[in-house]
Formats: sequence, structure tokens, C-alpha cells
Amino acid sequence: MPASESYVAFDLGAESGRAMLGTLTGDRLEVQEVHRFANTPVRVISGLHWDVLRLWEELKNGLVRAKASGGGELSGIGLDTWGVDFCLLDHQGALLGLPYHYRDQRTEGIIDELRRQISEWELYARTGLPFSPVNTLCQLAAMRKAGSPALDVAQDLLMISGLFTFWLSGERAIEATIAGTTQFYDLKAHDWAYTLLENLHLPFCLLRPVTPTATVLGRLLPAVAEEVGLGQVPIIATACHDSAAAASVVPTQEEWPTFISSGTWSVVGTELEQPLLTPEALACHFFNEVGACERIIFVQNSMGLWPLQECRREWLRQGRDWSYAELTQMAAQARPFAAIINPDDPVFFHPGEMTARIADYCQSTGQELPATPGSLVRSLLEGLALRYRQGIEDLERLTGRPTKTIHILGGGSRNALLCQFTADAAGKPVLADPAEATATATILLQALARKRFASLVEVREVVARSSALLYYDPHPSDAWDEAYVRFRRLAGLGTDQ
Repeated sequence: MPASESYVAFDLGAESGRAMLGTLTGDRLEVQEVHRFANTPVRVISGLHWDVLRLWEELKNGLVRAKASGGGELSGIGLDTWGVDFCLLDHQGALLGLPYHYRDQRTEGIIDELRRQISEWELYARTGLPFSPVNTLCQLAAMRKAGSPALDVAQDLLMISGLFTFWLSGERAIEATIAGTTQFYDLKAHDWAYTLLENLHLPFCLLRPVTPTATVLGRLLPAVAEEVGLGQVPIIATACHDSAAAASVVPTQEEWPTFISSGTWSVVGTELEQPLLTPEALACHFFNEVGACERIIFVQNSMGLWPLQECRREWLRQGRDWSYAELTQMAAQARPFAAIINPDDPVFFHPGEMTARIADYCQSTGQELPATPGSLVRSLLEGLALRYRQGIEDLERLTGRPTKTIHILGGGSRNALLCQFTADAAGKPVLADPAEATATATILLQALARKRFASLVEVREVVARSSALLYYDPHPSDAWDEAYVRFRRLAGLGTDQ
């Protein structure tokens, strides 16, 4: 085995994509960003879509830059993105239209129609997921309702991660963690819920067998290899769902750590050996998702940093090019609790005009709009920290496990103010990993597939040795408790805790 190995991980987040070069030497990993590019959807007359052709060019640019950065002979290439979104291919493997983005409005009202065909509890007991308009199931049902001709001529359904690994390797696959986001993966059978799809008159024949996490799919296609100046590098299906990837590398020896993957979306959760399928879990809107290497991640989703990201884009269009660091500094100097904002209010889901939406929210909830951008940012970060507290309390109640430490991963781990707010709101210490947790997982799971490691335990040991964790000591206060009571009331949760 060589003294060091190099891998490329593509992490396609909701705000940007990154090509990360990971060099594994002994029991330590070094990760460097070699290429960053925008990952924004495009709106055309048919709706909101993934810009997959531009992203494909960016992936190839990332491979060129990885080689130029000293990657040498690569040991693997992997990719992750968020779940639920998919594409349809014809019998020749050609795209049948641009893939839709989950924030497209075509699924509005579709849940009510599905409820007339199947109870939410029956669906939850089978798939582990509550109804959500973004899930692949709802997107397919919306296509069927609209009479989409693509469903009648398609030969394959691939998730977005699978589309790119197909273009890289020529091999079509749907990896297990990304399959678990569709809401038609049967958690008990470890396979597609074929009869569910048949009963809902949805095309189950498009699905390929589920590919296990950490599987070598094939080699970089010769034409692509020649274009980017690489050899026939192995293309590896890692944990293609970004949340599952991040959960797989929580740098701790705790058996069941509590983690927050904090980014455009946030997930609060833990790992389980078996799905937790109870009416209480469904009522709290917890998702039983497929984790890496046949684990279950039990998570509650939150809108996360999306409202803040949309505000920043709006300010940028107005000529105010504030970095996140500048916005956070402005927030740190602002008055606490100028307004209590629930980031999960449905009014914040769709893109555009976010500051106006926040103003409407404050007016409808009897609050004054924060007077300055810094005050607005602080209110958004405080509201997200309060939302994290709610998720952790729900998690503790449902699992019966107390949270000792909150592990924050993802982009939010770099925001020291958010990490401190989370510690203060929850009254628990926070350990933040400022590294690229998802990309780190996508690198190390490639090494697992190549037999460099024998288990996830060994992978996590490497992460712990390679990470510079930041500790945030909690400073709970009456002010945070009072704000939490107000938050619960605004979220329609009452004041009982």
C-alpha cells in the first residue's frame, strides 16, 4: 500500500459546490479546496431546475485543478449532494429534460392528494419518513398529476449524485443513503417499496437495485480521463447523501453522539441501530434515514441558514457585498433578541424577497422588524439556535438518551457566534469541527471502499486525529429561557417543555 493516497471529493451544497483534494498519509488526512463554484438553480418557463450541464463542466474543472494541485495519481473520485432530487434517462442514457430543483412549486398541494391514497402512518412505518413536499415521492406524484410524458418514455431514474457518477464512469447506480431520501425505500426490506409505488400508480420499473455505501462503481471513462488529463481513476459511490456523509464522521468516541449538520438545511439527530417508528416520532417530524454502512440516522430537519443566505444574496444584488464574517461581526454587536424568528416557518421556504418575508413575519407575529442588517442577522442566528434546542429536546425525549455534547458539523461550524448561541440556548457544550465534514466523509469512505480501512470506527479515528475541534462552553441565562418560551409559542408548540 502506498505511503499516501489522494482522493477527490465533490460536495455539491445548496449555495456552492466544492472540489476537495484529500491526502491520506498514515493515520492522518489533509484536505484542501482546489475548486469552488456556484450551485444555484435556474428558472425557466417550465420551473426551477438544476443547472446540471454547467455543473458537469465545473466537475471536470475540479479534476484538472486537483491534478495541478499535486494530486498525482488519484486513488478515487466520489461525490455527494443533498437528497430527494432526481433525473430521468431514456434507453440511450440521455437526459429527459432538466432535473427539477426541490424548491420548485410543482409539489404544492400534492401531499393532500397522497393522503387520500395512503395514510401518513402507513407510509412512515414503511419508509421511516414523514410527508414532505420535497421528497422524491411527492415530486414523482406531481409529475404524474401533470401528465408528464417523460414518465412514460423513461428507462431509468437516477438521483442527482448518480447522474454525475454515471457521466464519470458510465455506470448507473443509486447508492443506499441517497435512496433512503426518496420516501419509497423500505427500511425493513432494505430495498425499494415496489408495491407502494405500484399502488400509487408511480413507475417502480425505473429503479435499479440499491448500491451499498462505499462501492467502487467503475473507472473514469476514457474520454473524460483524456479531457482532464487523468488516468482511469476509480469512481466510488460513497455516502452520496450529504447529511448521511457528515453523520458518518462525527469525531467522537461516543457510541450515539448528538450532531447538528448545519448548512443551508440543518439536521439535528443521532445514529440508531434500528429505525424508531413510533407515532410520537412521526408527530415530531423525525426522519429515519439510511446512514453509511447500514446505520440509521434519526434526524429532524430545519430550514437552517437558508433565510440568512437569501438575505445575503438580496443585499448583494443591492450592491452591499458583505461577507458572512462581516455579517456575523455586525450581528455580534447588535442588541440580543430584537425579534424571535422561527426559521422553519413556511413563509421562508421559497427563494427571493427574503427581507420582505421576514418583515411580514414580524408584523404577523406582533414584533418589530430588526432595525439594521446586523440586528436582522443576529435574530436569524438566535432563532436557529433556539430551533436547535427544540430539536435536541425532542431527540432526548424520543430516544431516552441525554445529550452530553452537541457536535456541530458543516458550514455552520465555522460561525463562532452561531456555535456559542447554540451552546447558550441548549445549555450544553458544543464541539465544532471547522473542517469540511461532508467532503471529509466522501474522501474517507472512498478509502474504506479501497480497503484502506476496515470499518467506520477506523474512519472516525482518523477524523478525530486530523481535526482541530473548537469547544464552546455554555452560558445559559434567563434571557435565553424566556426567548425559548416565545419561540415555542410562535412555532405553535406551546410553552410546555
